[in-house]
Amino acid sequence: MTRARVCALALAGALAVGGCGSSDSGSDSGGAPELKASGAYVPRPVMDDMAGGFLVVENEGGTADRLTRVTSDLSDTVELHETVDRQMRQVTSFPIPADGELALSRGGKHLMFLDLARRPAEGDKVSVELHFEKSDPIKLSVPVKATNYTPPK
Repeated sequence: MTRARVCALALAGALAVGGCGSSDSGSDSGGAPELKASGAYVPRPVMDDMAGGFLVVENEGGTADRLTRVTSDLSDTVELHETVDRQMRQVTSFPIPADGELALSRGGKHLMFLDLARRPAEGDKVSVELHFEKSDPIKLSVPVKATNYTPPK
């Protein structure tokens, strides 16, 4: 085999292997997540040490994301919970699908504020910061509503 032919075969092999790489984009396509939160509220707690939180996170982007953590001035411990078969359990994150939404509502996925720093009254505001796997945090000023408040559909 001539030297030119060996070099050509080596170059072709290198190009073929280079084309076999994988992308870091995952299974999503269409750009970064585009998140916005709406409808957030905390019902006035009936207990001194815990409260729930509800909201919707919309993702108008073509890439999924995950809600991974929540911080707040109401509590040093804010957990992500879901209710399955009438049993509440803590989870590590909530998925937010591409071009979809994450709805946190009574009887389903929700936030749990534990060991409250104070017991908020109806009309108060609670500072909440949502943290995500891919997106920048979202800061919210969340109103405290009546204990039995039901948001409009």
